[in-house]
Amino acid sequence: MSIVATKKKRPVYLNLVQIRLPVPAFVSILHRISGALLFVAGVWLLYMLDRSLVSQEGFDAVRRYADHVLVKLAMLALIWAYCHHFCAGIRYLLLDLDKGGDLATARLTSWIVLAVSVVMTLFLGAKLW
Repeated sequence: MSIVATKKKRPVYLNLVQIRLPVPAFVSILHRISGALLFVAGVWLLYMLDRSLVSQEGFDAVRRYADHVLVKLAMLALIWAYCHHFCAGIRYLLLDLDKGGDLATARLTSWIVLAVSVVMTLFLGAKLW
């Protein structure tokens, strides 16, 4: 083996769990996750809506189904996804308009998105229980 081959730069293994992401990157990833979650869960929500509109028995069945703890937790997760996606979408709309693009403002608005989405989730989620 030649000396050149041994000194050649090898690929670096990046452990994504150990990398500390900045808050705007974390908000961006959560925005994508919440959008995908809302897209997939739309089928489930539309199915429940369809069943509840068919008849009174269907409405009662959906109501009993929605009283389960796991269903309420799933709906709480969807409420968070909607609130986060909404708040982050407004942030990205402002970024597209060149408002808040500097580093300090981007970090501040990321924290605001996280805080407001949690507060909105708590407020709207309280109506579930």
